[in-house]
Amino acid sequence: MHLEPRPGTAGPSPHHGELRDAVRALLCLDNDTAVMIRQLTCGEPGCPPLETVVAVVPMDGEAHRWTLHRPADQITENDLRATLLPHRRNRPEQPNGFLGPTP
Repeated sequence: MHLEPRPGTAGPSPHHGELRDAVRALLCLDNDTAVMIRQLTCGEPGCPPLETVVAVVPMDGEAHRWTLHRPADQITENDLRATLLPHRRNRPEQPNGFLGPTP
């Protein structure tokens, strides 16, 4: 059975797996930490037609979410690095490989 994407979503991109792998590598995440990539449509004025949300959910600890205002297939590893890595500065890593608390 073929399922259609939910309203408000643009459906999965083949690029999502590559983005997940890049996020996992950039943030040094373990296999127990979930990485989710969602491409969403937006109909509000001033909002880009498609945006990509990156969510990282460790087994223990706080979830984190970032929004990149472009479709998933246009996001590069450099885009991810510029968006995700500033959140690692001066923050100790936790045993799960993710970020520690903000100082």
